[in-house]
Amino acid sequence: MELSKRLQAVADLVTEGASVADIGTDHGYIPIYLIEHNIAGKVIALDINRGPLERARMHVVGHGLKGKIETRLSDGLEKVLPGEVDTMIAAGMGGGLVIKILTEGYPVVEILDTMILQPQSEIGKVRRFLNEHNLQITEENMVEEDGKFYPMMKVIHGKKEEYTICEYTYGKRLLLEQHPVLKKYLDREMQIKESVFQQLFKHQNSASAAERMEELKQEIILTQEALKYYE
Repeated sequence: MELSKRLQAVADLVTEGASVADIGTDHGYIPIYLIEHNIAGKVIALDINRGPLERARMHVVGHGLKGKIETRLSDGLEKVLPGEVDTMIAAGMGGGLVIKILTEGYPVVEILDTMILQPQSEIGKVRRFLNEHNLQITEENMVEEDGKFYPMMKVIHGKKEEYTICEYTYGKRLLLEQHPVLKKYLDREMQIKESVFQQLFKHQNSASAAERMEELKQEIILTQEALKYYE
């Protein structure tokens, strides 16, 4: 099983020997990869929708892994028992849904060793939620695939850390490590924001344009703060 760059980066965060619950498994690619490469000894592939779960099941059978990967119809961690796995993956879903899964699945989450998260939106909100619930990000990565940028994180039970708004927004460890993909993302963001600002400047007599310009100013300041980590 060959993974896309995004899914490969997610799989690379899994600790060897883990037992894994892959939430929103879609085609079951990550579970198959983890078993075929002897990274995980056991994987439960979960999805809330029957269609994707059936696709995953067919892929599992096609790879001869029916005995090693179990598929379950499940809303988040609903069909996982506490202690049944030590690692969960939630990749390719919105940040609000990631938070919902962690909150509603707390009896399972509280005894997990590791959570691997790749939220597609509201990433700063996810980082803040984790920190406020003593869930510590130990590793972050970011990849670019087909012109889109995907941050992801490895999380354990730990202690609350000091974070700035900039670090919540862009990723404390990505910034401290001067991650090259984040730098590319920041450069692009700065270019886009400044271009939009210049366009709005032509219509600054409009109340809505003036309001958006003020918002953009704050966003540009935050992006500039992030870029200072690379100096």
